[in-house]
Amino acid sequence: MRYALLISYDGTNYGGWQIQNNCISVQSKMEEAAQDLFGVKTSVVASGRTDSGVHARAQVCHLDADTTIPPEKLADAFNMRLPEDIKVLASALAPENFDCNRSAKKKTYCYRMYLSPRQHPLKDRYSVWVKGGADLDKLKHISGCFEGEHDFKAYSKSGSTAKTTVRTIYSVEVKTLQSLGATDIEIYVTGSGFLYNMVRTIAGTMLYFAQGVIDEEQIKKSLITGDRELVGKTMPAAGLTLESVDYGLNIFNLK
Repeated sequence: MRYALLISYDGTNYGGWQIQNNCISVQSKMEEAAQDLFGVKTSVVASGRTDSGVHARAQVCHLDADTTIPPEKLADAFNMRLPEDIKVLASALAPENFDCNRSAKKKTYCYRMYLSPRQHPLKDRYSVWVKGGADLDKLKHISGCFEGEHDFKAYSKSGSTAKTTVRTIYSVEVKTLQSLGATDIEIYVTGSGFLYNMVRTIAGTMLYFAQGVIDEEQIKKSLITGDRELVGKTMPAAGLTLESVDYGLNIFNLK
């Protein structure tokens, strides 16, 4: 039978989702737990890879297993075997023909940063300190440039093996909050799929525009030419979280 898992993890101590030879990954921890639980080597597939240091609020995975454990109780069985920074939030019997990667209709990432003259240590695990200011109106204004279907070659790490660098972004939303002399910024990006480093580079480009380092014409041109020199820096991984994966149905019956 195929089962779906909704997992959350702090990516700080991991080299991303995918199993690698030179570091510990989230997938390796999930598959170790699955082998201990089912007694056989079990592949755990995710909706997509997250990079080293990137977090997930609601990643979706699937696995195939022969077990008498009720589907909704698999979450508890996994959590007994997982470290504190990786947990299964919900589990369910997967819908017919479900593939957590191929069945995904859209994904939402959030990039978090804060503007402040001084560093706030309690923010730094999940957001990135930006010393100095930025024009928040400009930050919100430029978000619209990235919506729609574009070639995001300039926003992907060089050497990408993706078959195409064209992606569709459904929305880019900027939220801000003032707190203790700092401005918290959340940039939510929802799209059909993403390239390696794409959201982190979009966030860096938006920041550069809001700080007056680059202009709007450069950004528009980057989406036509794919010229990496026209965009901002790739922001650190700590600020990025996979927020949700949308399949057009409520697999886990969560509100």
